[in-house]
Amino acid sequence: MDSKSFSQKMTDILNYGALNLAMAIGYRTGLFDAMDRFDEPQDAATIARSAGLDPRYVQEWLGVMATGGIVKLIAEGNEDGRYFLPTAHADVLTRRAGNANLGVYTQEIPLLTTCALDAVTEGFHTGAGVSYDHYPRFQAFMTELANAKHRQVLVEKFLPWVADGQMVKQMQAGIHVCDLGCGEGIATVLMARAFPASRFVGIDISPEALAAARDEAETMGLQNVEFVLLDAAADQTHHRFKEVFDYITAFDAIHDQTRPQDALQGVYAMLKPGGLFSMIDIAAESNIPGNMDHPMGPFLYTVSLMHCMPVGLVDGGAGLGMMWGRQKAVEMLNQAGFERIDVEPIPEDSFNLHYLCTK
Repeated sequence: MDSKSFSQKMTDILNYGALNLAMAIGYRTGLFDAMDRFDEPQDAATIARSAGLDPRYVQEWLGVMATGGIVKLIAEGNEDGRYFLPTAHADVLTRRAGNANLGVYTQEIPLLTTCALDAVTEGFHTGAGVSYDHYPRFQAFMTELANAKHRQVLVEKFLPWVADGQMVKQMQAGIHVCDLGCGEGIATVLMARAFPASRFVGIDISPEALAAARDEAETMGLQNVEFVLLDAAADQTHHRFKEVFDYITAFDAIHDQTRPQDALQGVYAMLKPGGLFSMIDIAAESNIPGNMDHPMGPFLYTVSLMHCMPVGLVDGGAGLGMMWGRQKAVEMLNQAGFERIDVEPIPEDSFNLHYLCTK
């Protein structure tokens, strides 16, 4: 690539980086959802009223969206113009998009920059990890992400697909299920509500997240779920729940562990013989050359750099990072004791792979 071509690439990078930031604001403030309600182009003042926002701020934001090709501008002469969010754009930018929602991800880089830019930069010099204390708002974002992904998909599509529907039959009959790294418990409570004959335990190391999970379960009136403050990698966890569970899930949780191998060995210890483990983790290869054609490689490596890797390095941890990849994952699952590991792409989820492991 010559200097002129790379200069154009740099121009694109600066424009797209700016667009990502402005789109994050649009998603967070509900502007995309407000525009999605209109069938015809509207002026900035009308859009601002619909969203309950200040019109001057909305007008400037629309300048970003229009010049960036996210919304369409209808203008004649010297008028300020009217703006319209095409349905095809709204289908992936708004909260109604469910599992197709890419708008929610626009918040991730700006949030991680606010939380941890200085700490991560310092880590380049020291090699130290970055504790969860630096990410006070990230748990709430992960809950929003889980809402976007799980509420329309988990019970209706994902679980009926696991083991050709056998897992749903078992959960309907009544089994013991653990959700590892449950966070604020979205997946756990959705499963508990859908399968009242089964018992569910959510495990996490964040007291704040577990408090939110308990509140959600109480609000929903669930009696078949509990949330426990435990480290998935700790021996006490393995012993307390030794061969208790028929099914264990881990949604994008293993790669953040400081001791991921111990956590996987804990999963094996906590499963009953014949039990199943669903590990849902990022779809990637285990080395950079293998990910050169990944359509979201730069984004995913950046999220890993700003969060997944540094939190995994705390206290001398492994620091796997989000892009640990299929080969490393299978190797570690084998080391944990699993001999049967089926790796499959997940329907309607291009981000992740499903590792179905049998004890």
